[in-house]
Amino acid sequence: MARLANYLRLEPLTLEELPTVGESETFAVSQSKSKYKRPLEESQGGGDDTTALGAPSNATETVQSEASTVDGRPALRPFVREVLDQAVTFMDEIFPFSFTAFAEKASPPSTAKVQLLKRDRNPPRLTKIPWGLSKIPRDTPHNLDSMGEGWFARKSRHANRQEKGTASFSEFDYGLRVDHCEHEGQYTPEIFDTYKVLDWRLQQERHGEDEPTSGEDVSLGDYKDVSMSIFEMCHKLPPPLSTRVFPVVVITARTGKDAFIVVQRPVDIRSLPEAFYSNGRNLREGDSHLKRKSPVLGFVEHGDPPMIVLVF
Repeated sequence: MARLANYLRLEPLTLEELPTVGESETFAVSQSKSKYKRPLEESQGGGDDTTALGAPSNATETVQSEASTVDGRPALRPFVREVLDQAVTFMDEIFPFSFTAFAEKASPPSTAKVQLLKRDRNPPRLTKIPWGLSKIPRDTPHNLDSMGEGWFARKSRHANRQEKGTASFSEFDYGLRVDHCEHEGQYTPEIFDTYKVLDWRLQQERHGEDEPTSGEDVSLGDYKDVSMSIFEMCHKLPPPLSTRVFPVVVITARTGKDAFIVVQRPVDIRSLPEAFYSNGRNLREGDSHLKRKSPVLGFVEHGDPPMIVLVF
């Protein structure tokens, strides 16, 4: 049975729920812009699993986790591993059995049809989530009794060929996993900026050596090429609507020779100095009229669909 997940939720993450930057990990501040092998499946929204492993709890206080640092925040590598584990569990054991298809549409230039699916979760189900008793604890949301979650998903099957109307796996991997946010900005006309706020650079551990070495292929167990960053995804909307900014934590990894996963989670970074749009710094420093506009923070203020779990 799948366990209840506390990190794959609509509730935005806070800075206190993210790993700090320790001496063994580094991060960069940008000043510029499983074994899962099913077809491409993308889900947006938030949800919960079917059954908890062990008794569910409504406890509001968190337990001290072995994966926590001295300041109470999660350590980087256990945090990334847990989020990826929850995402793979969701796609392997929950998505195939708890979503209902309601429509199908074309998506040119792809020849593949896209199936649209949905799932709702009401407050009583969310109270069963062991928010503070999971491997990486989270505080129980204040509005849990009235909080519901609506999930919407898209599913499509593509021929693994490098030709018109479809793409090879390597093309999908490059376009959807590698530099995920930057590439999303290239193929989404409404996006006018993909601002990288932070980039955690995990270091590859070497067995038998004291010092780790950094490298492109960072492994966490079965996960390869692991990355984690924060982006502000900026969308322009037709008047009279304001521009909208979605601050997100993005974690990507290869889960097998021909499989990968992308997890994109909402995060509240309004108090983070390195942010650009979320804290209003763009109003003074934006290099264009569009970038100097006051945006609506979609994930934090308006509850727009805040999460993507993308699996190939």
